[in-house]
Amino acid sequence: MEDNTNSNNPKHESKLMALDNLSLGISMVVAVFIGFAIGYGLKQWTGYTWTLWLGLCLGIAAAILNVYKAYKRAQKDYEGMENDPRYSYRAKHGDRNYSDDDN
Repeated sequence: MEDNTNSNNPKHESKLMALDNLSLGISMVVAVFIGFAIGYGLKQWTGYTWTLWLGLCLGIAAAILNVYKAYKRAQKDYEGMENDPRYSYRAKHGDRNYSDDDN
């Protein structure tokens, strides 16, 4: 049995990372909904229809920003994998299935 007392990582870090990545889809929908709600509230308050579209565009921009942040976080997590001996051959030569005879 492994002793996790020496490591600085939380016990369930991998599960937390998976939940964080799973919540990306939910956060996109929520961002668009909140932007729409703000735009609709501004439309009701001011009477201008363009404020509804402004709120919707801000919600979509927030959803795109969430995707970009998740991409950057994943890129940083997997940055060092090309130097790992388990993956270095694939990084150099690609994904070729050697059971196929494509000569």
